[in-house]
Amino acid sequence: MAEHPNHNTRPFAIGANHRSCGLSVRDRLFIEDADVPGFLESLKTQGIGEALVLSTCDRIEVQGMHDDPVGVDQRVREALSTHSGLSAAELGEQIYMLTDEDAVRHIFAVASSLDSQIIGEPQVLGQIKAAHRLARKAEMIPGAFEGLLQMAYSAAKRVRTETAIGERPVSIAAAGAELARGLHGNLERVSVVLIGVGELGEMIARQFQSEGVKNLAVSHPITSRANPVARELGCHVAEHDYLSDALIEADVIICAMGRRRHVLSVDMVRAALKKRRHKPQFIIDTGIPGDVEPAVNRIDEAFVYETGDLERVALEGKANREFEADEAAAIVDAEVASYLRTRAERGAAPVLTALRDHFNNVRNQVLAEGDVDAARATELVINRLLDQPSRALRDAVTESRASETERVVNKLFGLNANQSGQSNDEENQS
Repeated sequence: MAEHPNHNTRPFAIGANHRSCGLSVRDRLFIEDADVPGFLESLKTQGIGEALVLSTCDRIEVQGMHDDPVGVDQRVREALSTHSGLSAAELGEQIYMLTDEDAVRHIFAVASSLDSQIIGEPQVLGQIKAAHRLARKAEMIPGAFEGLLQMAYSAAKRVRTETAIGERPVSIAAAGAELARGLHGNLERVSVVLIGVGELGEMIARQFQSEGVKNLAVSHPITSRANPVARELGCHVAEHDYLSDALIEADVIICAMGRRRHVLSVDMVRAALKKRRHKPQFIIDTGIPGDVEPAVNRIDEAFVYETGDLERVALEGKANREFEADEAAAIVDAEVASYLRTRAERGAAPVLTALRDHFNNVRNQVLAEGDVDAARATELVINRLLDQPSRALRDAVTESRASETERVVNKLFGLNANQSGQSNDEENQS
């Protein structure tokens, strides 16, 4: 059951990311999903009851709320030190700590993928939601923290829908998948064959799988080289002796041999296209030098992209995302301001309720004292309501805080200098 929001708690974010430390330290700090419940339990025993653990390749971070976030810093550092085997001295300034508005802005920016190595990557929000679910299961998401996270998701949704920050690919693999989608549409219906087992070719094949491709085959002249890659990718092997048959089915061909001779010739592609009734093929050549015979690019239904072509598409996408980042940051700033304003208003509600109750009590006391006319009744109410504030104002003058107090009173009651002076003159004349 969600708890009522505690307006005394303050947001915090403590951890390490790609800017504060190197990959080797992040690898040591990384917390597997299976270990997160135990880590959260260790935080709970240290008095940290509102927190989640976000552990990705970019960051290992504890986000949460506490009435003493500065005191929480040392406890989180100790927990990270114990988990990683790194001493507090080794972690040192590689761990950052943010509180209050800075923490809110950071949490919103992380959810909106503005604080990632690759700006706009969509999987970041999913990682946060997964961390949220684990923390909720550990009963560490009470009402106040839940509200903060929901506002962060709202900011992320606005960034995703109101900007083009995630629309362009920023990696070679993503660029290949995006271009193939432009040619073939939904990649779930696309067949892909990987010729060779080069690292870049395998990475691109994985990207296609992540984009929905289900029909993937690996081919290599030496079957024993193709088998382990096929097992790793969870796909089948296309016997190299029957590669021509695999090419007929292939909507996408990824060449990753790099053997200094062409593995995909004009004749092979023409024969495949004829059997395909000239349904186009998207061909990615990762070989250095190229695996695809240059003349293939002159075939109308064959679309050949080399690594350099994909790099240019990726660089354009990165530039586009960085351009969109300014607009996205403005959205995050607006959402942060909205969250802080809403939280302040909710925090003021108990005081306003108590003040209204106090006014009503004074009014009821005056009415209970007997039959008095309206003028006398209002005079009594005003005098009694102003009794305590008047004494507090006189004390403030004695303590040399008159100007500060005057500003607060003027703001609370909508007064200005002229009104204040006029009231004083009238009081002196009376």
